[in-house]
Amino acid sequence: MPTDLIVLAAGKGSRMKSALAKVLHPIGGQPMLGQVIQTARTLAPRSVTAVLGYQAEAVGSYLKTHFPDVSTVVQVEQLGTGHAVQVAMSKLQDEGISLVLYGDVPLIDSGTLAHCVEQAEGGHVALVTATLADPAQLGRIVRGDDGAFLSVIEYRDASDAQRQIKEINSGIMAAPTSRLRGWLAALQPNNAQGEYYLTDIFAMAVEAGVEVRTVGATHEYEVAGVNDRAQLAALEREHQRRLVHRLMREGVSFADPDRVDIRGTLEAGEDCFIDVNAVFTGRVVLGRGVQVGANSVIMDAQLGDRVVVNSHTVIEQAQVSEDCVLGPFARIRPGSDFGPGVRVGNFVETKKAILGAGTKANHLAYLGDATIGTNCNIGAGAITCNYDGVDKHQTTIGDQVFIGTNSTLVAPLEIGDRSFTAAGSTVTSRVDDDALAVARAKQRNIAGWRSPSKRKQDTGKSEI
Repeated sequence: MPTDLIVLAAGKGSRMKSALAKVLHPIGGQPMLGQVIQTARTLAPRSVTAVLGYQAEAVGSYLKTHFPDVSTVVQVEQLGTGHAVQVAMSKLQDEGISLVLYGDVPLIDSGTLAHCVEQAEGGHVALVTATLADPAQLGRIVRGDDGAFLSVIEYRDASDAQRQIKEINSGIMAAPTSRLRGWLAALQPNNAQGEYYLTDIFAMAVEAGVEVRTVGATHEYEVAGVNDRAQLAALEREHQRRLVHRLMREGVSFADPDRVDIRGTLEAGEDCFIDVNAVFTGRVVLGRGVQVGANSVIMDAQLGDRVVVNSHTVIEQAQVSEDCVLGPFARIRPGSDFGPGVRVGNFVETKKAILGAGTKANHLAYLGDATIGTNCNIGAGAITCNYDGVDKHQTTIGDQVFIGTNSTLVAPLEIGDRSFTAAGSTVTSRVDDDALAVARAKQRNIAGWRSPSKRKQDTGKSEI
């Protein structure tokens, strides 16, 4: 049967102490709500409906941008989980399985969800549970003497004996939509909170002779919800551990698996090494044998085999071919594209710069809006003056060019193959192939020159 997803995302999350809706707080660089939807999409559902409430406009805007096929409904009054699901039913067809998820339970595993849906087929109701050492104030699973499921009791409504139960309700459940619709219509707010509890439908199912099947979560973190920033941080670290352990199984080494942040996706080939405090944002692809130095930040970039990224280097939206060496303290800005064997050293910044194979800019340079050929040498202090205050202009440098120290290249500018610029030159016009450009004032030496401080000292002495 087709599966329809209902994602509850209406809560404010007052304990977060934030102006941001709780479900928009990130795990691994992506809002929790996005994590849940992305995981659940692996089930190939027929539809996804998100129930919004607090900051419905902001949450809806996020969904429209990142998940445009997700339908939304607004729970105007916050009357409990049962009411929230009831609001969503207007979007669903009767024929199918409804799977209810929570936008603040971000680490649920796709395999657990698939098992839950499987158990609901054939007219059953399925519920994801977990046995916790400390179940805190979560709803408890009540079973009969034979172990059969009887009901879910909320902590506030539970007796002292029921509160000793370790098996908890995650809230994630699946049921035939036609049956779920009828049970939701029959809900009553007969509890301490005066709310419509979704959990009450399980007792209705048992009374109607419908089997309730439980699916045990493999890991506690799968059913862990976020109510405050401490819980958010704990799940962030768990998420990072999962990502890092997967990469280690694929042949990647980490100096310290607990000191790395992947805020998006990281693909890495065998024998890569990642030092401490590296941060990966967006989609990052590393070839084989890549080394990433401590405190480096790589965003939406692709690095070829055997690239070395030395410490404190920032790479953003760049393409880096094999055997390049970058940093330390280099900044590779969007649009940079490096050929094989390029070296970009300390305190070098590039932006929309294409560097040919073997080209080197080892220190203290700025290369913006530039196309540079193969085997060039860019001296320390060299810059491309690409901005005139209104427009950006291009600098084109041929192959085997030597740019002298402290050269200022005023764009638009072309420099031919095998040419040189003398140190300290300000180059404003085309340099032909095999030419030397010298553009600096002629040196004058003034004999007997005294500095202002020396003259002031001499004047003071004469006045005494």
